[in-house]
This record gives sequence, structure tokens and C-alpha cells, in this order.
Amino acid sequence: MQILSQILFVAALSLAAYFISRRVMLIKNTIQLGKAEDRSDNPSERLRTMLLIAFGQKKMFNRPIVGLMHFIIYAGFIIINVEVLEIMIDGVFGKHRVFAEPLGGLYNFLINFFEILALGVLAVCVIFLIRRNVTKVQRFQQTRHREMKGWATKDANIILITEILLMWAFLSMNAVDSILQERAVGHYAEVITGDFWVSQWLKPLFIGLSETVLVAYERGAWWFHILGIMAFATYVTYSKHLHIFLAFPNTYFSNLKAKGEMTNMPTVTKEVKIMLGLEEPDVNPAEVGRFGAKDVKDLSWKNLMDAYSCTECGRCTSSCPANLTGKQLSPRKIMMDTRDRLEDIQKGWLATDKKAPIASFDDSKTLLGDYISEEEILACTTCNACVQECPINISPLDIILQLRRYKVMEEAQAPASWNGMFSNLENNMAPWKFSPSDRFNWVEGLNK
Repeated sequence: MQILSQILFVAALSLAAYFISRRVMLIKNTIQLGKAEDRSDNPSERLRTMLLIAFGQKKMFNRPIVGLMHFIIYAGFIIINVEVLEIMIDGVFGKHRVFAEPLGGLYNFLINFFEILALGVLAVCVIFLIRRNVTKVQRFQQTRHREMKGWATKDANIILITEILLMWAFLSMNAVDSILQERAVGHYAEVITGDFWVSQWLKPLFIGLSETVLVAYERGAWWFHILGIMAFATYVTYSKHLHIFLAFPNTYFSNLKAKGEMTNMPTVTKEVKIMLGLEEPDVNPAEVGRFGAKDVKDLSWKNLMDAYSCTECGRCTSSCPANLTGKQLSPRKIMMDTRDRLEDIQKGWLATDKKAPIASFDDSKTLLGDYISEEEILACTTCNACVQECPINISPLDIILQLRRYKVMEEAQAPASWNGMFSNLENNMAPWKFSPSDRFNWVEGLNK
């Protein structure tokens, strides 16, 4: 029976590793659909940004209470899963609490610490479920934000409930284990750890059960805990909670420029310099590519990583002045739509010839038009509030600007008021319809 258990455990671990690695490679290839962009400068500044924003969650604490609760879930769940290492060794080699004897008193301290964190994770997950489904925090509501309809809301609830169940399995497993130690049942009597700080309070729930039932529950909780973590790790690659892992590279490759600085198109900049005599034209000029972006392949790889890293927290949308005044624009939806487009490309490619590169797949759809509307991108004021608010430095604005550039420069479709401004900039070097020589007429008479 023990050998069969070991075989099943190794098989489950191998299966999870296969599906996770397969999914990771698919996401990597999908992100690489984006255009090249150099984000290798200032490595020390990038490392500092990653440690502050991703590891230290600095921007989450702009809202202290929610930030603290999120940190408890984040730190608690990650640290608790250090204990998974012991479970994996136990499962592969057929042992029970393999670290207990070599670590001695330190082992009990660590498990006690893990249990406190587990209790914190469980409590905060319950609070977050209440916030989403009972008190109904506005930025998560389907009636106000259409992007939160359907799967987006279900996904968040699935994750929270899963974490609650995993923490319960961990704590109740320890409680039953200590009862079996006291009764000197089988191999449980070989490792005496005694009671733990949190799980000891759960013992009254199980104390009246028979040894057979207790052993069955302990083994069931043990299998549920480890298989649940394997399933969770696989599911995360399909979920918004992929940010658990992508937050680190995404913040490392953050845009280090000032938020108000917009990136000019190199082709246009070169043409302007040639017109001003600041640069000589190329003898054999390269073919000019597409201005702006119509589909995800026109965006940079960093834009696509942003989309996969989005936590769907809605802080960007809740701070967007266009959204607050009733416009269709929701920065969160921009990121979710971009990821949806990438996922649809993946599904289409997987359903056809997987021998061909994913970049060759074409379903005649585009990000602009089929996923994101013209009304949305024109509503943006480029105020950078969404960029400022994002806990992991995602920039919906960058995608909006590139889609807008395509609409204006490739399709020559811009609101009439914009065309008037463009004409004034070209002729008067200012957005206003005044001759440059008349620009300071307003100061006349100020000293009278």
C-alpha cells in the first residue's frame, strides 16, 4: 500500500510538472509575439524597483488596511508552502514528517509559525470573499464594470475558496496527527511533535472519532493539501493570479522614465530631424512599419507581459477620471481585453497546426475593433492615474496610446476637434488658432 501511494504521488507530481511547464512555455511564446523592446538598462535600479514594488508591495500600502490583508495572504501562502517541501519528500520516500527529528525544537517553531500564517490567510480570504460578494466593493461589481461579468468574478471566488480549503486541510491535518500521536497509532507514534499553537484548538472536533476514521481523515487531508497545491499551481497559469509569479519580472522590466514622458515613434522622430536639418536622410531607407498598434503583434513584449500580469484589482479604473465621469474607458478592461486576445490566439493556434509558429496564426480579428472600441481609447486623458495606481507598474496608457496612434496615423480617423488641434500645431506651433506673433498680445495693458 505504501509503495502504491508513492507511485501515485510521483505520478501526480510529474503530471502537474508537465502541464505547468507546457503552459509556461505557451505563455512565454505568446508574450514573444510582441515587438522587441530593450529593458536591460539600469539593472540596479530595476532590481530596487522589483524588491520595493513586487516583494515589498509598496504600492499596495497606499491603502493600508487592504494592503496589510493582501500582504498576509501573499506572504502567508508563499511561506506556508515551504512546508510543501517536506510533504513532497514524505510522498516520494514514504516518510512521515521527515524534518521533525533532524530539526528538533526548530521544527515545532516553524510549524507553529506556519499555522499562525495559515490562520491569517484563512481569515483574510473570508474577509475578501465578504468584500466581493456581500458588502460589494464598487470596483468589483458587474453592474458598474462590464469587464467583471462572468469568469472574472468566478475566478476570484474560486481562488479565495481554494485557499481557505487548503489552509483548513493543513490545520486540521496537524490536529488529527497530534491525536494519532497521543494514541500511539502506527507510524504516527514514531514522530512525537506534540500540539501546535493553532491546530490544538481544532482537536475537540476530532477527538471522539475512531482510529480508523482519524487515519483516513489525516491521509485524506494530506493528499488534498498536496494535490490541491499542485492543482492550484496549474490553475494559476490560466488565472489572473498568474501575477503571483509575473509580478517580479514585470516590475523588474518597469518603465523607468518619468510617467509623464511619452515615447516618440523613432520613424517619426527621424523624419522631423531630417526636416529640421538635424539629421541626414538614409541612402537606403528601411521600410516604414505600421504606425501605432492594431493588434497584439504590434505591441511590445512588455505590453503583453503587462496583460498577463494584471491582477484585475481595479485600482486603475477606480482612479480613472474618464471612467469616473461615465465614459466607456476602463483601464482594467484594456488589460483584460489584451489578455483575452492573446488567449484567443493561443486557442486558435492549438486547435490548428501546432507545428507552425504561433505568430503565423490569423483569425482575421484584431485587438482594436473586435476587443477594444474606438470610444474607449478616445476617452483617455493620458493623465497617468492608472499607471500611478497599479500595484505592479502596469501601463494601460501605453497600449491606449499605440491603438490611438494607429487610428489617427494609419486610418486618418480622428475627432474633428483633434484635427483642428493638429492643424494649429502644424501651422501655429501651438494648439490654439493664433499666429505665433500674436501669442503674447494678452499681456498688453497689464501694467496700465
